[in-house]
Amino acid sequence: MVPLRPTERIDDLLTYDLKIIQSEEVFSFSMDAVLLGRFCSLPPKGRVIDLCTGNGVVPLLLSTRTKADIWGVEIQERLADMAVRNALLNDLGERLHMIQGDLKTIHGTLGHGQFDAVTVNPPYLPVPNGEQNVNEHFAAARHEIHCNLEDVIAACAKLVKAGGKVAMVHRATRLVDIISLMRRYRLEPKRIRYVHARAGEEAMMVLIEGMKDGKPEIRTLPPLIVYDENQEYCKELKEIYYGGRASLEFS
Repeated sequence: MVPLRPTERIDDLLTYDLKIIQSEEVFSFSMDAVLLGRFCSLPPKGRVIDLCTGNGVVPLLLSTRTKADIWGVEIQERLADMAVRNALLNDLGERLHMIQGDLKTIHGTLGHGQFDAVTVNPPYLPVPNGEQNVNEHFAAARHEIHCNLEDVIAACAKLVKAGGKVAMVHRATRLVDIISLMRRYRLEPKRIRYVHARAGEEAMMVLIEGMKDGKPEIRTLPPLIVYDENQEYCKELKEIYYGGRASLEFS
């Protein structure tokens, strides 16, 4: 039996019978992570790494799509511990390797160019002036306290092998910065998909994938509209959340 800490609970991931340990005291996973887990390209085998892994939700989701070994890197000790226990909770301890570490230096431990694919759901917001969120876990999840966008993309570029894929979810307003930095670090953008809350509204998120040393060419996929005219999740999201093995692949 996997132990739970005070305030922790076990939630259902609603797909493949996966469970996840969460707590109201730390940032819980969001739709962003779920979409990233379905959007990214994965090898059938090999090595995959998820940066800013939090409690390990993305590696859990990736484990349903590939037989590859999957690493997760999280700088916060409490979340890294939850990620380790989430792997054990789902009997994935042999394939999911959760590490407490700093993405800016983790290549020193795991090596340059050792991964077929990298995923990352980084903090979205610059560090604010003045008072910050009093909860350190929420603050680190939302704001670029431990790493900024360039740190993230530089880390991805060091870890992925030539021809490997790097997938990210971020705010759509940061797209120009993302593309500019990806190209600076030889990650050529290849696929992009905008996520809109409702039809007729501007994009709130963007899913983007690049290839290390790839040739210039990008595919813009159809937009994902989260809510339909009845203010319910669209068919695609229902398939992702409730469809199990029938869930949609974003390719």
